[in-house]
This record gives sequence, structure tokens and C-alpha cells, in this order.
Amino acid sequence: MANQPIFILPEGTERYSKRDALRMNITAAKVLAGIVRTTLGPKGMDKMLTNSLGDVTVTNDGATIMREMEINQPAARMLVETAKKQEEIVGDGTTSVVVIAGELLAKAEELLDDGIATSVVVKGYRNATAKAVEILKNIAIDADDEETLKKVAVTAMSGKGSDYAKEHLADLVVKAALRIKEDGKSDIDNINIQRVSGDSVEDSFLAEGIIIDKAPLSKNMPKDVEDAKIAIMKYPIELKDINTDAKIDITSPDQFEMFLKQEEDMIKDLVNKVVDSGCNVLFCQKGIDDMAEHYLKKAGIMAFKRVKKSDMDRIAKATGAKLVSDIEDLSEEKLGYAGHVYLDKIFDHELTLIEECENPKASSIVLRGSTRYVTEQIARALDDALGVVAATIEEGTVLIGGGACEIDLVKQLREYGESVSGREQLAILKYAEALEVIPRTLIENAGLDTINLIADLKAAHEDSPFIGINVFDGKVVDMKDAGVIEPLRVKIQALQSAGEAAEMILRIDDMIAARNALNSTGPDESGNDASGMPPMPGAGGMGGMGGMPPMM
Repeated sequence: MANQPIFILPEGTERYSKRDALRMNITAAKVLAGIVRTTLGPKGMDKMLTNSLGDVTVTNDGATIMREMEINQPAARMLVETAKKQEEIVGDGTTSVVVIAGELLAKAEELLDDGIATSVVVKGYRNATAKAVEILKNIAIDADDEETLKKVAVTAMSGKGSDYAKEHLADLVVKAALRIKEDGKSDIDNINIQRVSGDSVEDSFLAEGIIIDKAPLSKNMPKDVEDAKIAIMKYPIELKDINTDAKIDITSPDQFEMFLKQEEDMIKDLVNKVVDSGCNVLFCQKGIDDMAEHYLKKAGIMAFKRVKKSDMDRIAKATGAKLVSDIEDLSEEKLGYAGHVYLDKIFDHELTLIEECENPKASSIVLRGSTRYVTEQIARALDDALGVVAATIEEGTVLIGGGACEIDLVKQLREYGESVSGREQLAILKYAEALEVIPRTLIENAGLDTINLIADLKAAHEDSPFIGINVFDGKVVDMKDAGVIEPLRVKIQALQSAGEAAEMILRIDDMIAARNALNSTGPDESGNDASGMPPMPGAGGMGGMGGMPPMM
């Protein structure tokens, strides 16, 4: 009995503990970082992703790549969630946060192999992150003019398929963000990017108002309304569904005619409520049936159905209309106003424009491009640019890009590390070393001489904190003069998120999975798992932890 194993976990449960679990998670993080690392910077490469339906996505946007890959390995998925949060909060820096986190974990692994305790590494990293944020704030410069905002937008879009038109697109982004600026902030959810295939990216423009990807219900409805009084409703203008168990006994043609007349009167009453409010343009989030369409057309009302909630919100912001949930509440006070609402055709695409709003709090960019793939890729670049411009408007401070701020961070963190006693110093110095991954990757992706250029950068930073690498000509230059600028908030968020993700993974010393919980990422015939991660020694793939001995 003394040597009989005691099972405390259900049969089939898989477990890896201590260094095996940690090494597995660190390797997963490094593999993920390696996948997206080649996309970083103006000279970064693209990834072609194909899903199970055969849909193809070509992009170098880190968030899109990780979302489309459908990664299932738990530690790698934690980094994916970190990148998503980075995008939600500041709109850019998703690739950087994963690359930095992967490098922090790689350096932590070296420390652990040298016998440094995990708790010491975690504490050192935490202190180094706090110091790095302090350093970034000290080297940041003020940015509150339109020209600087354009440089921020251009930097964010570099290498994302829009280089030949980035100056024009940056101008659109900045104007759109400033147009909706309110109380020192720009809510980019109020900016709509409407993609229209055909013509060149340089034909993209900022609309004077809101654009809705809808045409009026009927060709016989008004297509051009001036002095528009706009209603936005969640309430459907259609007959309510009759319960499936309900029965209607009709015994004569007269009764049937009376039944149809009652239905028609009900629809008429609904339409009359719209007419009585003074509305001449109606946007409905729900359905509008054919009979209601007929009477709306007869009343001269321009009507739209099944309008997206996001569009309804933008219409409300721009026109001042109040969203009505019950048609009984519709009144003149709930209407919004626009000087001009009209249907327009761009290339072969029909769009409705809402213009001449008194105090618009929403805006639209019409993005042109030769194909759907082009407009999709550049729309992602515009999303990033809008995010960083909004962050800069709110924060009012920026950093110099091109690897300049990272090299300065490395320099100052090493000085800080030398002042710290004990083994924590080793963790801080490794943290500083890890941050070199950004300028090093920018140089590698440009196909330049990494060793010599990193050495030149470090030497140049003895004189100026603004020296970075121009990846287009391979020269070490003043990036402030070159106009390569990034928002302070994006860098701070990336460092904090990467540090937190690395700490979270380092603190895991056990992986326990229920039977088949990770089978979806088990190895295929080629030895790779479903997520594209290489197999771990003894783990049966990044997602699998088979072969576990009984827990005793």
C-alpha cells in the first residue's frame, strides 16, 4: 500500500510542472514573437493567412495576424490577448508588445538557467518597467500642432501598404480626428472608414459629414433632401409576428378583406406617427415592411432599414437625433437636423451622405483602392493611424521613433541597473538588453548590418537621445529632424503590457489540462500543431501535454 500511486486528478488529465511547464510556455511565447517579428517596421514583411473557408488575408498588422491564426496554446494565447488589449487601449503597438514580451521571456530563461530565482526575475522586471516608464516621460517632447500629428500618422502607417499615399492619408486622418475633438479627446469610434474598391488610394477623401453604406428603400423615394429632419428608430415598422399557435377563423371573402384592411390600418397608424413628428428622413435599425414602404414613399419620406447600430450612433452624434425605442415616443424634439441628405454613387457603389450638420461629432473617410485586398489592408493602417493620433491629441506628448527611444532606454536602464545591488541587478540588465530587440529587428527587417548599426546607435546616443536608424538608406540620423514620431502612450502601454504578460507567464509553475482540452492543437502528421507552433520536447506539440505520469 505504501508504494501504491494515489490519483487525485481525473483519468486522462495532463500535467506539466515546474521547469517543464515554464519552458513550454516560454518557448510558445518566443515562437509567437518570432512569427510576428518579421512584420515590424517600415520594411517589415506581410503574412498571407487563409482560413478554413478559403478567405485570404494579406497583412502585416500584428493584431490581425494573431486574430486570424486562432492560436490555442495557453501561454501564446495570453500574449494574443495582451496584443488585443494594446490595440483596444491605444490603437497600435500590437507587434511591439508581443516581440518585447517574447524577448523578456527569452532573457528570463537565461537567468533561470543560471540559477536566479523566478521571484527575483519578476521583481527586477517590475522595477525595470517602472523605471522605463519614468525615463520615457522624461525624454518625451510636447506635440500639440497639426504638423506633428501628421508625422505621428505617417509613422504609424509606414510599411503597411500605404507608403505611396501616406502623406495624403495622414492628412485625412488628422482632419477627421480634429473634427470630432471634444474636451481634449477624439473618440475614434465616431469616425467611419468606408471602403470603396476602384480608382487609386490617392482618390480617398474626407466626407463633409456622415456616410451610410445604404440606399433608400425604394427607387421612387426622395434621393436628395435638403433641410432634413432626421429620425432614428429601433422600433420596426411592420406587423408584429403572430404566435405560431394562434388561429384565425375566416369564413368569408368579406372577413378576409376586413382582416387585410385592419393590417393596413395598423401600418398606416405607424407611418402617420412618423409623418406627424415632422420627419422627412428615417433611419430604422429594424425592419420596414413593403406596405409601410409604400406609405412612407407616398408621404415623401426618405427611409432606410436595417441600419447598423454603429451607423445609428454616428448619425445621432452628428445630427443630434435621439434614438427612439418605441414609436409612441417619436416627436419633433427627438429629431436631428442636417442641411443636406442625398444618395451618391462612387464608382459602382451607392452611399448616402449626411452633410451640413450644425455641430458634427462624427466623421467619415472614403477609402479608395484598386481591389478589396488593397482597401482592407490600408483600412487597417488607417485604424492604427487614427488610434495613435487620438492618443497624441489626448496625451499631448510624443517620442522619437526609429529605435531612438529604445536605445536611450537601454542606456539609462543599464545605468540604473548598475546602481541596484543584489541579484535583482541581473534581471534589470537583462530587461535593458531585451529592449534592444526593437531597433535590432528594424535593422534586420531592412536587410542592414545589425552589429555595426547597433554599435553606431549606442555611440551616437552619448551625444543625443534622438538618434535612430533610417531603414530606407541605412544611415544613423536624428529622427526628430526626420519626422519619425510615435505617441508616448503607445510606448508606455507596450512596455507595461509586455512586462505584465512576461511576469504572468514566469509565475506559472504548473499546467494541468482536462482530457482532450488541448487536443485541438496537437501535432499533425508533419509534426507541427494546429496553431503552427513547433512541438515541445516531450510535450507532443505546443497544445498537447501527453505522457504525464500519474500524480503521486
